[in-house]
Amino acid sequence: MITGFALVCVNVLDMDEARDFYVGTLGFETDVDMVQDGFHWFVVHAPAQPEVPLMLVLPGPPALQSGVAEQVRALVSTGHASVGAFATDDCWATYHQLKARGVEFIEPPEERFYGIDAAFRDPFGNHWRLTQRKPPPGR
Repeated sequence: MITGFALVCVNVLDMDEARDFYVGTLGFETDVDMVQDGFHWFVVHAPAQPEVPLMLVLPGPPALQSGVAEQVRALVSTGHASVGAFATDDCWATYHQLKARGVEFIEPPEERFYGIDAAFRDPFGNHWRLTQRKPPPGR
């Protein structure tokens, strides 16, 4: 039985820039930052949710052959590799905080049937949502 997520992987194009953005700008905390067997293990998590780590990876060997890695890098850089959504208790406040830190939003917060939602891209093109969910009906 699956009990949850053990790790979520996100392709990035530069580890130093990824560290600056995900740790320095978004405020994630670093779990692992090391190179072993030719692979850079860079794992972060949101401060309030350490049980869901985010692994930032460079598309390439040994995990991907060079031709496939090129295709993945192209998809990331064009924003076609949509990743998911980050949770927030206050979408508008987080939006303003991240904008002040230089995050470029492609959609400002907007009321939707499931909550308040905004969209931004990381420096590589990955499309992220910032979501303040409404409680499910009946709660």
